Amino acid sequence: MRIDILTLFDDTVSTVMDMSIIGRAQDRGFITIKAHNIRDYTLNKQKQVDDYPYGGGTGMIMNADPLYNCWKYVKNAAEGEAHTVYMSPQGKRFSQEDAKRLATYGRLILVCGHYEGVDERFIEECVDEEISLGDFVLTGGEIPAMAVCDAVCRLIPGVLASEESYKGESHWDGLLEYPQYTRPEVWRGRRVPEVLLSGHHANIEKWRREQALLRTAKRRADMLKEASLTEEDISFLKKISELDVALFDTEE
Repeated sequence: MRIDILTLFDDTVSTVMDMSIIGRAQDRGFITIKAHNIRDYTLNKQKQVDDYPYGGGTGMIMNADPLYNCWKYVKNAAEGEAHTVYMSPQGKRFSQEDAKRLATYGRLILVCGHYEGVDERFIEECVDEEISLGDFVLTGGEIPAMAVCDAVCRLIPGVLASEESYKGESHWDGLLEYPQYTRPEVWRGRRVPEVLLSGHHANIEKWRREQALLRTAKRRADMLKEASLTEEDISFLKKISELDVALFDTEE
């Protein structure tokens, strides 16, 4: 997979994306991540990328031309169709399902906005979808772009040690992940649950599933409406939860 990030701070993005697991995956050739400075594609000596909004108002708007010139160069710089995503607080809220979907593309172009936004005509001309990290506003799109990049890249085969590294995590199957423990066996008077020390794999898996259900019910009960629950799961939730049992009704 190749991901190109259009930004005003290419050095910052490159530094973060070249580190740790994602950096090692690039070194091994499983993924390619390139950051491109939008200012390099301006048509003026000042490398200006913004201007005042038509109609008045506060702040500045990013010009369409530098964005388009950068996007066009990147789009033609490698083979294959590229799916373009604009990081925007007006976009669809990003989820694990979106990460799975975006991971199926061979190429992604992530566009980082700034100031009060970008010229709408660039979005209409070049952007396939808009994505948001949540219902809040940041000073730029770099943090959201890097978050999306990380979430997508770790699903690419070879980036992590195995599929099991992410399939048991929070949000993969609609639940939050069960609690995790490591050495020492006792820490500040708190013991690791005995079942995890038993070596009985069936009991451990049952405990982990129940803990995932319990944690999701307590912290994110809204997720249970979309989760794939077995009859055993529903029975367990009805026993332990104070939520309305109608929440677990599987009938149409």
